[in-house]
Amino acid sequence: MIRQSFPVCIALLTGPLALGQSIDALWTRPALDRWMYPFNSTPGTRSALSVFGSDAQNPALFDARDGQILLAFDTADQVPTGAGLDGWRVVEAEVTLQVQNDLVFRYDPTPDPWTDFLPTTDPRRTVDIDAGQPVELGAVGFRNGWTAGTFQETSPFAAPGDSFLSPSVRNAFAAVLDPQGVPVDASNHPRQGWQPAFLAVGQIDGLPAGALVPGESLMRFRVDLDLAGVQAWLRQGLGAGRVFLSVSSLTRVQQQAGDFPVFYARENAFVQLGLSQAASLRLRLEPACRFADLDCNGAVDAGDISVLLVQFGCSDCPGDLDGNGMVDAGDISVLLINFG
Repeated sequence: MIRQSFPVCIALLTGPLALGQSIDALWTRPALDRWMYPFNSTPGTRSALSVFGSDAQNPALFDARDGQILLAFDTADQVPTGAGLDGWRVVEAEVTLQVQNDLVFRYDPTPDPWTDFLPTTDPRRTVDIDAGQPVELGAVGFRNGWTAGTFQETSPFAAPGDSFLSPSVRNAFAAVLDPQGVPVDASNHPRQGWQPAFLAVGQIDGLPAGALVPGESLMRFRVDLDLAGVQAWLRQGLGAGRVFLSVSSLTRVQQQAGDFPVFYARENAFVQLGLSQAASLRLRLEPACRFADLDCNGAVDAGDISVLLVQFGCSDCPGDLDGNGMVDAGDISVLLINFG
């Protein structure tokens, strides 16, 4: 196993939050990385973080996505907070984790159907034809009064009186998003019978599917920014100055044993020495153009008329403002209504 050296990177803000400029930001360490696992007695202070599943069909014991990772990145140093982000669009979002354990688990870069985790006696069960189970990036949801603004690395796993052995009790959980960007608990989807659309599946460049994953590999999660709700959810986190993310998997394990992914935490000595890296987040934002602002200069003006005239007669072009499939006189009328 070859240990790589990772220099400390300084995050870059290419300009103030102003129209016409983009933001390209990199956070090389999270403000929070917690192993969210029922038996974790040292929340927020572990040197390694792992993900795995439990018996997906036992509705009374643990969550199906049992070992989860919570990440939080404080973003206000590079992306101004507040409501001004409504006019912006995230055009690139990527989380990177570094694998700590060497040649232990198999690489699966594709989602698995929830039916793969049904009992062998269930006629709906499908057989997973590829080796391993994917590692997936999700949003984070909260319950029992906790929020992204109050939950910390040392916050309790569950509410007082709740058994941490039970499913659906953790105060912060791996989630997918509904169309409005509201997190939905995905910890037990195989038992509930639905397929989650996670933000991303972990990818390792150059590694063939099914191969054992070498230690020090970089697993990248490139967020699907076309998913319903993801833009609103990211803007909400950026506006508040903290973006929460989850990492989870249904990797099959045995009681107190198994071959599952382990990643470096920010507290790891190798990370502190710059020899390995903790989770990182890269975001690129660009100003979103208002309706009919075809040249995206912040106003509907003569420049947009020029753009529309260049596209006149074109089908499926941005100048088709009335949605009839063609840039024509009707679109000029729509533009003039929005002029100014």
